[in-house]
Amino acid sequence: MSRINGFIGRRSFLKLSGLVGGSLMWNMQPTLASEANLNPVNSDEALKRLIDGNNRFLRQKRLYPDQSIRRIHSVSQAQHPFVSVLGCADSRVPVEIIFDEGIGDIFDVRVAGNVASDTAIGSLEYATAILGSQLIVVLGHKRCGAVAEALLDETAPGKISMLVDKIKPAVKDIKSKIQNDSDDAVIANIHYQIAKLHENSIILPELQDKGKLKIVGARYDIDSGKVFIVT
Repeated sequence: MSRINGFIGRRSFLKLSGLVGGSLMWNMQPTLASEANLNPVNSDEALKRLIDGNNRFLRQKRLYPDQSIRRIHSVSQAQHPFVSVLGCADSRVPVEIIFDEGIGDIFDVRVAGNVASDTAIGSLEYATAILGSQLIVVLGHKRCGAVAEALLDETAPGKISMLVDKIKPAVKDIKSKIQNDSDDAVIANIHYQIAKLHENSIILPELQDKGKLKIVGARYDIDSGKVFIVT
């Protein structure tokens, strides 16, 4: 099996994850061996960088890194994001802004309720196994509408129900004890989605076992702008 800096190569990755045959619906350029990241950011460094960036955001001392035309050109042929974030699609939680990062820094997977769907997991597998990101952050947020919907005893309309149904197991044991906007439900969902990453991926646990990956949970406070680590 071919590898890039200790990670599996693109062809082997596609075979292993069952994505051969055009099931990937986006056009992401693979990192080639000649373009491999020779100086990857380890998980502890990556987490510190995120926390430092969020602190700058809170103090309004942002550096706006990696947002120049020069940066656009430098990452045009290959990307080496130092972190992957599975976050909610909520418009109030733009990860590059709240972490004061820029182009090519964060592999950003966003879906309502930060749900670890098969598509999201496939994206994270690509970011870690192919691009070499060594940290995944599952980022929930205060007053998440998808989590609030999962606490209701009714069926959500249309395709929304497909997302909500993937959150309901996370909150079923606590919904009678909490309010719809409770952080307890948000945090429970973060933990649940992390568990789904472990249960439904072959690649991510393997990388963790080899010390190539760390997965953490975090909660964003939409009132203050602060990110709290919850795992």
